[in-house]
Amino acid sequence: MPNSTLEERCVNTIRTLSIDAVQAAESGHPGMPMGMADAAFVLWDKFLKHNPTHPEWYDRDRFILSAGHGSMLLYSLLHLTGYDLSLDQLKNFRQWGSKTPGHPEYGHTPGVETTTGPLGQGFATGVGMAMAEAHLAAKFNNGKFKLTDHYTYGIVSDGDLMEGISHEAASMAGHMKLGKIIYLYDSNRISIDGSTDLAFTEDVFSRFQSYGWHVTEIDGHDRKAVENAIKEAQQVGNKPSLVICKTHIGFGSPNKQDSAASHGAPLGEEEVRLTKENLGWESDEKFFIPDDVLQYFRKALDRGEKWHSDWRQKMEEFKNYEPETSEAFHSQISRKLPADIEEHLLHFEADEKGMATRAASGKVLNKIAPHVPSLIGGSADLTGSNKTWIDDAGIFNADNYAGTNIHFGVREHAMGAALNGMALHKGVIPYGGTFLIFSDYCRPAIRIAALSNIPSIYVFTHDSIGLGEDGPTHQPIEHLASLRAMPHALVLRPADANETAWAWKAALEYTDGPALLVLTRQSLPTVKRDANNAASLTMKGAYIISDSEKETPDTILLATGSEVHIALEAQKELKNEDIDGRVVSMPSWELFAQQDKSYQEEVLPSAVTARISIEAAAPFGWERWIGNKGIAIGLNRFGASAPYEEIYEHLGITSERVVQEAKKLHR
Repeated sequence: MPNSTLEERCVNTIRTLSIDAVQAAESGHPGMPMGMADAAFVLWDKFLKHNPTHPEWYDRDRFILSAGHGSMLLYSLLHLTGYDLSLDQLKNFRQWGSKTPGHPEYGHTPGVETTTGPLGQGFATGVGMAMAEAHLAAKFNNGKFKLTDHYTYGIVSDGDLMEGISHEAASMAGHMKLGKIIYLYDSNRISIDGSTDLAFTEDVFSRFQSYGWHVTEIDGHDRKAVENAIKEAQQVGNKPSLVICKTHIGFGSPNKQDSAASHGAPLGEEEVRLTKENLGWESDEKFFIPDDVLQYFRKALDRGEKWHSDWRQKMEEFKNYEPETSEAFHSQISRKLPADIEEHLLHFEADEKGMATRAASGKVLNKIAPHVPSLIGGSADLTGSNKTWIDDAGIFNADNYAGTNIHFGVREHAMGAALNGMALHKGVIPYGGTFLIFSDYCRPAIRIAALSNIPSIYVFTHDSIGLGEDGPTHQPIEHLASLRAMPHALVLRPADANETAWAWKAALEYTDGPALLVLTRQSLPTVKRDANNAASLTMKGAYIISDSEKETPDTILLATGSEVHIALEAQKELKNEDIDGRVVSMPSWELFAQQDKSYQEEVLPSAVTARISIEAAAPFGWERWIGNKGIAIGLNRFGASAPYEEIYEHLGITSERVVQEAKKLHR
């Protein structure tokens, strides 16, 4: 055991690195790293199972800095323990091209488990990580081998606990009895505006107890108390744990401790000098790390290699003991899809009556699930409507973590963040369902997934005014345009059952961000197909679903989802007006934009400027595809409560309207 003087110097090294980096950047949040340095040191030194030289090692503990504004706390720890994060990177905190951005970013900095900063996201993402850990442990661990056995630790702040997502996620975690969540709550009672008494006076202890959490309250600067609290939390197997750490923000600063002045701004050169003096720091040199302190922290390298080596040996023994299960386990944690997945997609016969694409999605999901055992997910209390249930797969809960059907409850925001956590954990392919209108509630988590290239899958049903009588509160208008505007988000709005099957394949194969399936409540005809309009062309994002009789069409009708059938009907009617039309189904703008120019020209020849888009949504963005001479038929108002056929008629999303607009283009 190190002596207390060395421990104190280790903690103060975290503090001084943090304040030096913030001061050098003239930007940042020094107070939180100063206040939580004691607790973070104990967690990383005595408990966190990790390997700095292999940050992606599967069976590591996950550490989440949900209070992402205190990013220098994490960067200091990563550098000191030996991750590929040099001292120069700390000196370039918040600068262009550095690995030390203002808030931690997954995939950008080694050792950062998830992107944080938007408060509450890290808290809820960690719940998803713990769900994945519990599921894979239940599925693959046995009495002799524990392939999955790790904790999800986190540091959360007052701001995290104020945000609504933390309420949703904490309630869900308590219900699921996720005992391997241990969060340290930095209760420093200061936010940007000042004392938390201004807006946050609830009894956090009782609140989390009511959620079913194990809760303790300690002095966050008493390192022995922190150690004992974490040990106690580890012994509680059936409850997530919150350790309330009473701390002083800006600890050690003579003039800014316990004040908002240390929250979101540098201390100032003079205050940095006074703080180091007050802490008894041994050098005026900026970014100074004592040799014995660095040597002590770097013991994490040997510990990490030992943990990792022991796990690899365990894997080899397990491979010899249960080779088939071992192969299945490694397939899951590598997100391996079956090579013949296309053979497991349902094929639907042409049918004028058809079915809703949400119904087709449910059938496709059940057909592919046995061949993609990593699939796990559910709905935000809309299972029957979203068609997200996998038959004979069990329910994921405290009695059966091996189940793959999740009841997220009416918690869309927490569901989205949990999907992110499960995907980041690896070993599962998570999906979540709700109505498209409630993508508003998921949006911050969808954005984190897009920003961080997290491959989560959403099943958004009731995608338009086509849901009918529920009315404008439930009818999405601006949502497609909004989601398409998000970089790395893959939006898929299939036109019939067979496009839906291929949309699922596209979603499963997409790993650069979230894939969003946008599906109808109402039935749609199943299109008759041949080699020229095969549903597999869905993978190209847009294709000619019904071509013109002329080599070069007079007009091109572009549509998505339910409006493709309106375009097909309009194509027939236009023949009576001597206008030869081509219909292009465009289930995914993003996939079409990725195709080479020759294919794009084949589908949308530049010589044809008479183009009409049809979509029961805000037309914003369609000018990209129809050009400045085209016409966008859509909605610039909210919907109404009525049978959906009447709504389409009253709002002008009809084949008759398409014909009228086409005639204008050919006057």
